[in-house]
Amino acid sequence: MNNKDKVVLAYSGGLDTSIIIPWLKENYDFEVIAVCVDVGQGEDMAEIKEKAIKTGASKVYIEDVKKEFVEEYLFKAVKSGAIYENKYLLGTSFARPLIAKKLVEVAHKEGAKHICHGCTGKGNDQVRFEVSIAALDPDIKVIAPWRIWSIKSREEAIDYAQLKGVDIPVTKEKIYSRDRNIWHISHEGGELEDPQNEHNSDMYLMTIPPEKAKDEVCYVDIYFDKGIPKKVNGMEMESVEMINYLNKLGGENGIGIVDLIENRLVGMKSRGIYETPGGTILYAAHSELEHLTLDRATMHYKKLISLKYSELVYDGLWYTTLKDALDAFIDKTQETVTGNVKLKLYKGNIMVAGINSPFALYNQSISSFGESDLYNHKDAEGFINLFGLPVKIKSLMNNK
Repeated sequence: MNNKDKVVLAYSGGLDTSIIIPWLKENYDFEVIAVCVDVGQGEDMAEIKEKAIKTGASKVYIEDVKKEFVEEYLFKAVKSGAIYENKYLLGTSFARPLIAKKLVEVAHKEGAKHICHGCTGKGNDQVRFEVSIAALDPDIKVIAPWRIWSIKSREEAIDYAQLKGVDIPVTKEKIYSRDRNIWHISHEGGELEDPQNEHNSDMYLMTIPPEKAKDEVCYVDIYFDKGIPKKVNGMEMESVEMINYLNKLGGENGIGIVDLIENRLVGMKSRGIYETPGGTILYAAHSELEHLTLDRATMHYKKLISLKYSELVYDGLWYTTLKDALDAFIDKTQETVTGNVKLKLYKGNIMVAGINSPFALYNQSISSFGESDLYNHKDAEGFINLFGLPVKIKSLMNNK
Protein backbone atom coordinates (compact mmCIF):
# COMPACT_ATOMS: atom_id res chain seq x y z
CA MET A 1 0.00 0.00 0.00
CA ASN A 2 1.31 3.43 -0.99
CA ASN A 3 1.52 5.69 2.07
CA LYS A 4 3.32 8.55 0.38
CA ASP A 5 1.97 12.07 0.74
CA LYS A 6 0.27 13.30 -2.40
CA VAL A 7 0.74 16.48 -4.39
CA VAL A 8 -1.79 17.69 -6.95
CA LEU A 9 -0.10 19.31 -9.93
CA ALA A 10 -1.84 21.80 -12.23
CA TYR A 11 -0.76 20.14 -15.47
CA SER A 12 -1.02 21.48 -19.02
CA GLY A 13 1.65 19.54 -20.87
CA GLY A 14 3.49 22.78 -21.65
CA LEU A 15 7.13 23.52 -20.93
CA ASP A 16 6.84 24.42 -17.25
CA THR A 17 4.50 21.69 -16.05
CA SER A 18 6.19 19.04 -18.19
CA ILE A 19 9.48 19.41 -16.34
CA ILE A 20 7.86 19.84 -12.93
CA ILE A 21 6.88 16.16 -12.66
CA PRO A 22 10.47 14.83 -12.84
CA TRP A 23 11.63 17.73 -10.65
CA LEU A 24 9.06 16.87 -7.99
CA LYS A 25 10.09 13.21 -8.12
CA GLU A 26 13.72 14.22 -7.61
CA ASN A 27 13.14 16.63 -4.74
CA TYR A 28 10.15 15.29 -2.80
CA ASP A 29 8.91 11.90 -1.70
CA PHE A 30 5.47 12.59 -3.14
CA GLU A 31 2.97 10.73 -5.25
CA VAL A 32 2.30 13.16 -8.10
CA ILE A 33 -1.31 13.47 -9.28
CA ALA A 34 -1.64 15.56 -12.44
CA VAL A 35 -4.80 17.55 -13.10
CA CYS A 36 -5.47 18.97 -16.54
CA VAL A 37 -8.43 21.33 -16.52
CA ASP A 38 -9.95 21.61 -20.00
CA VAL A 39 -11.09 25.20 -20.43
CA GLY A 40 -11.10 24.87 -24.21
CA GLN A 41 -7.39 24.97 -24.98
CA GLY A 42 -7.92 22.57 -27.88
CA GLU A 43 -5.31 20.04 -26.78
CA ASP A 44 -5.50 16.28 -27.24
CA MET A 45 -6.34 15.26 -23.68
CA ALA A 46 -5.48 11.61 -24.30
CA GLU A 47 -1.96 12.63 -25.36
CA ILE A 48 -1.61 14.93 -22.34
CA LYS A 49 -2.68 12.12 -20.01
CA GLU A 50 -0.23 9.69 -21.61
CA LYS A 51 2.59 12.25 -21.38
CA ALA A 52 1.93 12.93 -17.69
CA ILE A 53 2.01 9.22 -16.85
CA LYS A 54 5.14 8.72 -18.95
CA THR A 55 6.99 11.48 -17.09
CA GLY A 56 6.11 10.16 -13.63
CA ALA A 57 2.55 11.01 -12.59
CA SER A 58 0.78 8.17 -10.78
CA LYS A 59 -2.68 9.37 -11.78
CA VAL A 60 -4.14 11.97 -14.16
CA TYR A 61 -7.47 13.76 -13.90
CA ILE A 62 -8.92 15.37 -17.04
CA GLU A 63 -11.58 17.87 -15.98
CA ASP A 64 -13.79 19.15 -18.83
CA VAL A 65 -15.15 22.46 -17.54
CA LYS A 66 -15.75 24.34 -20.80
CA LYS A 67 -19.48 24.79 -20.21
CA GLU A 68 -18.96 25.93 -16.62
CA PHE A 69 -16.19 28.28 -17.76
CA VAL A 70 -18.39 29.93 -20.37
CA GLU A 71 -21.59 30.20 -18.35
CA GLU A 72 -20.28 30.94 -14.86
CA TYR A 73 -17.21 33.00 -15.71
CA LEU A 74 -17.15 34.35 -19.28
CA PHE A 75 -20.79 35.39 -19.39
CA LYS A 76 -20.15 37.29 -16.17
CA ALA A 77 -17.28 38.94 -18.01
CA VAL A 78 -19.62 40.05 -20.79
CA LYS A 79 -22.25 41.37 -18.37
CA SER A 80 -19.63 43.22 -16.35
CA GLY A 81 -17.96 44.85 -19.36
CA ALA A 82 -14.64 44.31 -17.56
CA ILE A 83 -11.62 45.23 -19.70
CA TYR A 84 -8.25 45.54 -18.00
CA GLU A 85 -6.42 48.77 -18.92
CA ASN A 86 -8.85 49.42 -21.79
CA LYS A 87 -7.57 46.49 -23.88
CA TYR A 88 -7.32 43.10 -22.19
CA LEU A 89 -10.47 40.94 -22.08
CA LEU A 90 -9.00 38.89 -19.23
CA GLY A 91 -8.99 35.46 -20.87
CA THR A 92 -6.31 34.02 -18.61
CA SER A 93 -7.57 35.84 -15.51
CA PHE A 94 -11.11 34.46 -15.71
CA ALA A 95 -9.85 30.87 -16.11
CA ARG A 96 -7.54 30.76 -13.10
CA PRO A 97 -10.11 30.73 -10.27
CA LEU A 98 -12.00 27.88 -11.96
CA ILE A 99 -8.80 25.87 -12.44
CA ALA A 100 -7.91 26.49 -8.78
CA LYS A 101 -11.36 25.29 -7.74
CA LYS A 102 -10.88 22.00 -9.61
CA LEU A 103 -7.40 21.53 -8.14
CA VAL A 104 -8.80 21.88 -4.63
CA GLU A 105 -11.64 19.47 -5.41
CA VAL A 106 -9.16 16.83 -6.60
CA ALA A 107 -6.92 17.46 -3.58
CA HIS A 108 -9.89 16.81 -1.28
CA LYS A 109 -10.85 13.67 -3.20
CA GLU A 110 -7.30 12.31 -3.07
CA GLY A 111 -6.51 13.45 0.44
CA ALA A 112 -3.61 15.56 -0.85
CA LYS A 113 -2.17 18.27 1.37
CA HIS A 114 -0.16 20.02 -1.36
CA ILE A 115 -0.92 21.70 -4.68
CA CYS A 116 1.84 22.54 -7.15
CA HIS A 117 1.70 24.98 -10.07
CA GLY A 118 4.10 26.00 -12.83
CA CYS A 119 3.67 29.78 -12.64
CA THR A 120 6.79 31.90 -12.73
CA GLY A 121 7.83 34.10 -9.84
CA LYS A 122 7.39 37.20 -12.01
CA GLY A 123 3.84 36.61 -13.20
CA ASN A 124 0.29 37.28 -12.09
CA ASP A 125 -0.91 33.68 -12.24
CA GLN A 126 0.95 32.61 -9.10
CA VAL A 127 -1.13 35.17 -7.20
CA ARG A 128 -4.39 34.14 -8.85
CA PHE A 129 -3.87 30.45 -8.11
CA GLU A 130 -2.62 30.80 -4.57
CA VAL A 131 -5.16 33.39 -3.41
CA SER A 132 -7.97 31.28 -4.88
CA ILE A 133 -6.64 28.11 -3.25
CA ALA A 134 -6.36 29.90 0.10
CA ALA A 135 -9.95 31.12 -0.24
CA LEU A 136 -11.21 27.58 -0.92
CA ASP A 137 -8.98 25.69 1.56
CA PRO A 138 -6.46 27.65 3.63
CA ASP A 139 -4.90 24.44 4.96
CA ILE A 140 -3.54 23.32 1.59
CA LYS A 141 0.16 24.08 1.11
CA VAL A 142 1.39 25.36 -2.26
CA ILE A 143 4.62 24.36 -3.99
CA ALA A 144 5.83 26.85 -6.61
CA PRO A 145 8.98 25.41 -8.28
CA TRP A 146 9.83 28.57 -10.21
CA ARG A 147 10.38 30.34 -6.90
CA ILE A 148 12.72 27.72 -5.46
CA TRP A 149 14.50 25.68 -8.13
CA SER A 150 17.81 26.59 -9.79
CA ILE A 151 16.30 27.02 -13.29
CA LYS A 152 16.43 30.71 -14.11
CA SER A 153 14.99 31.03 -17.62
CA ARG A 154 12.87 29.32 -20.26
CA GLU A 155 16.06 28.46 -22.10
CA GLU A 156 17.35 26.59 -19.02
CA ALA A 157 13.96 24.93 -18.66
CA ILE A 158 14.28 23.64 -22.23
CA ASP A 159 17.76 22.30 -21.41
CA TYR A 160 16.38 20.53 -18.34
CA ALA A 161 13.58 18.96 -20.38
CA GLN A 162 16.09 17.66 -22.92
CA LEU A 163 18.27 16.29 -20.12
CA LYS A 164 15.30 14.38 -18.70
CA GLY A 165 14.02 13.23 -22.09
CA VAL A 166 10.74 15.13 -21.73
CA ASP A 167 8.92 16.13 -24.91
CA ILE A 168 8.02 19.83 -24.90
CA PRO A 169 5.96 22.00 -27.28
CA VAL A 170 8.51 24.84 -27.59
CA THR A 171 12.05 25.40 -28.85
CA LYS A 172 14.61 28.11 -28.20
CA GLU A 173 13.74 29.52 -31.63
CA LYS A 174 9.99 29.59 -30.92
CA ILE A 175 10.06 30.31 -27.22
CA TYR A 176 6.73 32.12 -26.79
CA SER A 177 4.87 31.52 -23.58
CA ARG A 178 1.26 30.91 -24.56
CA ASP A 179 -1.97 30.47 -22.68
CA ARG A 180 -5.03 29.30 -24.61
CA ASN A 181 -8.62 28.61 -23.72
CA ILE A 182 -11.99 28.89 -25.42
CA TRP A 183 -11.98 32.68 -24.88
CA HIS A 184 -8.52 33.67 -26.12
CA ILE A 185 -4.87 32.94 -26.66
CA SER A 186 -2.03 35.02 -25.26
CA HIS A 187 1.55 35.25 -26.50
CA GLU A 188 4.48 36.49 -24.39
CA GLY A 189 8.26 36.29 -24.47
CA GLY A 190 10.85 36.14 -27.23
CA GLU A 191 11.18 39.26 -29.37
CA LEU A 192 7.97 40.63 -27.82
CA GLU A 193 9.97 41.61 -24.74
CA ASP A 194 11.40 44.57 -26.69
CA PRO A 195 8.53 47.08 -27.14
CA GLN A 196 10.33 48.57 -30.15
CA ASN A 197 9.65 45.38 -32.11
CA GLU A 198 6.47 45.17 -34.12
CA HIS A 199 4.89 41.84 -33.33
CA ASN A 200 4.88 39.24 -36.07
CA SER A 201 1.39 38.23 -37.23
CA ASP A 202 2.74 34.76 -38.01
CA MET A 203 2.23 33.98 -34.32
CA TYR A 204 -1.58 34.21 -34.58
CA LEU A 205 -3.39 30.95 -33.92
CA MET A 206 -7.04 32.06 -33.76
CA THR A 207 -7.13 35.06 -36.05
CA ILE A 208 -6.32 35.99 -39.63
CA PRO A 209 -4.31 39.24 -39.82
CA PRO A 210 -6.82 42.02 -40.63
CA GLU A 211 -5.06 42.97 -43.86
CA LYS A 212 -5.37 39.37 -45.06
CA ALA A 213 -9.01 38.91 -44.02
CA LYS A 214 -11.65 38.47 -46.70
CA ASP A 215 -12.51 41.60 -48.65
CA GLU A 216 -16.23 41.57 -47.96
CA VAL A 217 -18.50 42.76 -45.17
CA CYS A 218 -19.87 40.18 -42.73
CA TYR A 219 -22.99 40.77 -40.62
CA VAL A 220 -23.84 39.01 -37.37
CA ASP A 221 -26.95 39.42 -35.21
CA ILE A 222 -26.75 38.55 -31.50
CA TYR A 223 -29.73 38.29 -29.15
CA PHE A 224 -29.22 38.90 -25.42
CA ASP A 225 -31.56 38.04 -22.56
CA LYS A 226 -30.76 40.00 -19.40
CA GLY A 227 -27.20 40.53 -20.61
CA ILE A 228 -26.54 36.90 -21.55
CA PRO A 229 -26.13 35.99 -25.23
CA LYS A 230 -28.70 33.40 -26.31
CA LYS A 231 -29.00 33.47 -30.10
CA VAL A 232 -26.78 34.17 -33.08
CA ASN A 233 -28.44 35.09 -36.39
CA GLY A 234 -31.79 34.02 -34.97
CA MET A 235 -30.64 30.55 -33.92
CA GLU A 236 -30.49 29.44 -30.30
CA MET A 237 -27.02 28.16 -29.46
CA GLU A 238 -25.58 26.20 -26.59
CA SER A 239 -23.02 28.36 -24.78
CA VAL A 240 -19.83 26.54 -25.81
CA GLU A 241 -21.05 26.16 -29.38
CA MET A 242 -21.76 29.89 -29.52
CA ILE A 243 -18.28 30.91 -28.38
CA ASN A 244 -16.68 28.50 -30.87
CA TYR A 245 -18.85 29.86 -33.68
CA LEU A 246 -18.08 33.49 -32.87
CA ASN A 247 -14.37 32.68 -32.55
CA LYS A 248 -14.44 31.28 -36.08
CA LEU A 249 -16.42 34.23 -37.41
CA GLY A 250 -14.25 36.80 -35.66
CA GLY A 251 -11.05 35.00 -36.61
CA GLU A 252 -11.98 34.99 -40.29
CA ASN A 253 -12.51 38.74 -40.16
CA GLY A 254 -9.38 39.69 -38.23
CA ILE A 255 -11.30 40.68 -35.09
CA GLY A 256 -9.92 40.90 -31.55
CA ILE A 257 -6.12 41.31 -31.80
CA VAL A 258 -4.55 43.38 -29.02
CA ASP A 259 -0.92 44.37 -28.46
CA LEU A 260 -0.69 45.50 -24.84
CA ILE A 261 2.00 46.70 -22.48
CA GLU A 262 0.22 46.02 -19.21
CA ASN A 263 0.87 46.72 -15.56
CA ARG A 264 1.26 43.40 -13.78
CA LEU A 265 0.01 43.04 -10.24
CA VAL A 266 3.52 42.08 -9.09
CA GLY A 267 4.87 45.51 -9.96
CA MET A 268 6.43 45.35 -13.42
CA LYS A 269 5.22 46.03 -16.93
CA SER A 270 4.96 43.22 -19.46
CA ARG A 271 3.96 42.91 -23.07
CA GLY A 272 1.43 40.46 -24.44
CA ILE A 273 -0.34 39.82 -27.71
CA TYR A 274 -3.91 38.68 -27.16
CA GLU A 275 -6.35 37.15 -29.63
CA THR A 276 -9.98 37.22 -28.48
CA PRO A 277 -12.13 37.11 -31.63
CA GLY A 278 -15.47 35.84 -30.30
CA GLY A 279 -15.21 37.67 -27.00
CA THR A 280 -14.53 40.98 -28.75
CA ILE A 281 -17.71 40.54 -30.80
CA LEU A 282 -19.78 39.78 -27.69
CA TYR A 283 -18.36 42.73 -25.76
CA ALA A 284 -19.09 45.10 -28.65
CA ALA A 285 -22.67 43.87 -29.08
CA HIS A 286 -23.39 43.93 -25.34
CA SER A 287 -22.04 47.45 -24.98
CA GLU A 288 -24.25 48.73 -27.81
CA LEU A 289 -27.32 47.17 -26.19
CA GLU A 290 -26.49 48.80 -22.85
CA HIS A 291 -26.28 52.18 -24.59
CA LEU A 292 -29.89 51.66 -25.71
CA THR A 293 -31.33 50.24 -22.49
CA LEU A 294 -29.50 51.76 -19.51
CA ASP A 295 -30.21 55.26 -18.19
CA ARG A 296 -27.37 57.77 -18.08
CA ALA A 297 -26.63 57.57 -14.35
CA THR A 298 -26.64 53.77 -14.25
CA MET A 299 -24.52 53.39 -17.37
CA HIS A 300 -21.93 55.90 -16.18
CA TYR A 301 -21.69 54.34 -12.73
CA LYS A 302 -21.45 50.87 -14.24
CA LYS A 303 -18.33 52.06 -16.08
CA LEU A 304 -16.71 52.60 -12.68
CA ILE A 305 -17.84 49.14 -11.56
CA SER A 306 -16.48 47.60 -14.78
CA LEU A 307 -13.07 49.12 -14.10
CA LYS A 308 -13.04 47.83 -10.52
CA TYR A 309 -14.29 44.41 -11.66
CA SER A 310 -11.48 44.16 -14.23
CA GLU A 311 -8.86 44.94 -11.58
CA LEU A 312 -10.40 42.49 -9.13
CA VAL A 313 -10.43 39.65 -11.69
CA TYR A 314 -6.93 40.51 -12.92
CA ASP A 315 -5.65 40.46 -9.34
CA GLY A 316 -7.09 37.01 -8.62
CA LEU A 317 -9.75 38.12 -6.13
CA TRP A 318 -12.59 36.05 -7.57
CA TYR A 319 -13.58 34.38 -4.29
CA THR A 320 -14.20 37.57 -2.33
CA THR A 321 -17.16 39.37 -0.84
CA LEU A 322 -16.48 42.40 -3.02
CA LYS A 323 -16.68 40.33 -6.21
CA ASP A 324 -20.01 38.83 -5.09
CA ALA A 325 -21.33 42.29 -4.24
CA LEU A 326 -20.30 43.67 -7.63
CA ASP A 327 -22.00 40.71 -9.33
CA ALA A 328 -25.23 41.63 -7.54
CA PHE A 329 -24.99 45.22 -8.79
CA ILE A 330 -24.19 44.08 -12.33
CA ASP A 331 -27.08 41.58 -12.39
CA LYS A 332 -29.47 44.36 -11.37
CA THR A 333 -28.32 46.54 -14.25
CA GLN A 334 -28.84 43.67 -16.68
CA GLU A 335 -32.57 43.23 -16.02
CA THR A 336 -33.43 45.30 -19.09
CA VAL A 337 -30.40 44.45 -21.26
CA THR A 338 -32.48 42.32 -23.61
CA GLY A 339 -32.69 42.59 -27.37
CA ASN A 340 -30.90 42.20 -30.68
CA VAL A 341 -27.69 43.83 -31.87
CA LYS A 342 -26.58 43.62 -35.48
CA LEU A 343 -22.87 44.16 -36.10
CA LYS A 344 -20.88 44.65 -39.28
CA LEU A 345 -17.43 43.02 -39.33
CA TYR A 346 -14.75 44.04 -41.79
CA LYS A 347 -10.99 43.53 -41.69
CA GLY A 348 -10.54 43.87 -37.94
CA ASN A 349 -13.27 46.48 -37.47
CA ILE A 350 -16.65 46.20 -35.73
CA MET A 351 -19.44 48.66 -36.54
CA VAL A 352 -22.99 48.68 -35.21
CA ALA A 353 -25.61 48.05 -37.91
CA GLY A 354 -28.80 48.09 -35.83
CA ILE A 355 -30.11 47.69 -32.26
CA ASN A 356 -33.57 46.71 -31.06
CA SER A 357 -34.94 46.13 -27.55
CA PRO A 358 -38.36 46.08 -25.88
CA PHE A 359 -36.68 48.07 -23.07
CA ALA A 360 -35.16 50.75 -25.30
CA LEU A 361 -34.88 54.13 -23.57
CA TYR A 362 -34.35 55.88 -26.88
CA ASN A 363 -37.61 57.59 -27.88
CA GLN A 364 -37.59 58.82 -31.44
CA SER A 365 -40.48 61.22 -30.88
CA ILE A 366 -38.49 62.97 -28.13
CA SER A 367 -35.03 62.78 -29.67
CA SER A 368 -36.19 63.93 -33.10
CA PHE A 369 -35.77 67.61 -34.08
CA GLY A 370 -39.53 67.72 -34.68
CA GLU A 371 -42.30 68.56 -32.24
CA SER A 372 -42.99 66.35 -29.22
CA ASP A 373 -45.74 66.30 -26.62
CA LEU A 374 -43.21 65.17 -24.00
CA TYR A 375 -40.63 67.88 -24.59
CA ASN A 376 -41.19 71.61 -24.67
CA HIS A 377 -38.26 73.59 -26.07
CA LYS A 378 -39.14 76.49 -23.77
CA ASP A 379 -38.42 74.31 -20.70
CA ALA A 380 -34.74 74.23 -21.63
CA GLU A 381 -34.28 77.90 -20.66
CA GLY A 382 -35.19 77.36 -17.02
CA PHE A 383 -33.12 74.18 -16.87
CA ILE A 384 -30.05 75.96 -18.21
CA ASN A 385 -30.47 78.84 -15.76
CA LEU A 386 -30.57 76.49 -12.78
CA PHE A 387 -27.90 74.13 -14.09
CA GLY A 388 -25.53 77.00 -14.77
CA LEU A 389 -26.30 78.97 -11.60
CA PRO A 390 -23.14 77.86 -9.68
CA VAL A 391 -20.99 78.87 -12.66
CA LYS A 392 -22.70 82.25 -12.88
CA ILE A 393 -22.30 82.91 -9.12
CA LYS A 394 -18.60 82.05 -9.27
CA SER A 395 -18.11 84.36 -12.24
CA LEU A 396 -19.84 87.21 -10.42
CA MET A 397 -17.57 86.67 -7.43
CA ASN A 398 -14.47 86.62 -9.63
CA ASN A 399 -15.48 89.85 -11.35
CA LYS A 400 -15.65 91.66 -8.00
